[in-house]
Amino acid sequence: MRPASLAIFCPVPKYEEDWSHIKADYIRLLGEDTVFVDWTQAKDLTEYDLVTPLLAWGYQRDCPCWFDLLDRLERDGIHVSNPVRILRWNSDKAYLAELEAAGIATVPTRMAEALDDAALGEARVAFGATALVIKPPISGGADGTFRLERGDPIPPSVRGQRMMIQPYLANIADEGEYSLFYFAGRFSHAIIKHPAKDDFRVQDQFGGYEEATEAPALSKDLAEAALTAASKITQTEALAYARVDMLRDGEGRFRLMELELIEPSLFLRFAADSGEAFAHALRSKASSRG
Repeated sequence: MRPASLAIFCPVPKYEEDWSHIKADYIRLLGEDTVFVDWTQAKDLTEYDLVTPLLAWGYQRDCPCWFDLLDRLERDGIHVSNPVRILRWNSDKAYLAELEAAGIATVPTRMAEALDDAALGEARVAFGATALVIKPPISGGADGTFRLERGDPIPPSVRGQRMMIQPYLANIADEGEYSLFYFAGRFSHAIIKHPAKDDFRVQDQFGGYEEATEAPALSKDLAEAALTAASKITQTEALAYARVDMLRDGEGRFRLMELELIEPSLFLRFAADSGEAFAHALRSKASSRG
């Protein structure tokens, strides 16, 4: 029997963030014959047993291309690691409202269809908060994300745009942001990410850093409830991979920040098995084609 063939969508060549170390990890785990395909240039994918968007970084910068690709994957019946319908659902963080309606504790969120000063003022009253975080609902890597204190102007790049508004939760700096990782529905490992001093963004390009941590029981409860709710909403089964990001609010309750089901960094160096469960999940998915 021939080994399963696997294609991983990857960033466009000019993408500024270095992903070579992750590529090396995936080759180590999945084999030298793993193919990396620029997601904006993906053509005929029918030859692969499995296609995964794990490195489709930057899709938020070309949404029409991204959603066209998802439509084509679905239309052509391409076997995708996480089903296209959940990728489409997960692309827009409006899904947080659906999860909240399903009883999942999320970071309080208001959606402004055209962000202006009035929307910020209404959010401050609703949240009882002076510091707010604004971000595009289709985003990644903290693109277009800002913290605004009372009196701060709306950045011109996002004024009038469709934006999410959330209260700034100080625990992002005091404790950090938890990420829990699941492969084929099973918990693998957890990390906690910290922003640089006087920042709130945990990504390394902004000076953030991460470290291994034991996942508190209540964080696992929230992660698994959120994944169960997402599967029910989208009518999908256990996913090949999932990252669940959360933090504690001022009362110590874990609140979901987002589900990362498309192209999350998996921080496999912190996994006790160095990523073997992840590789097994993808190989199993590939072998189930058809």
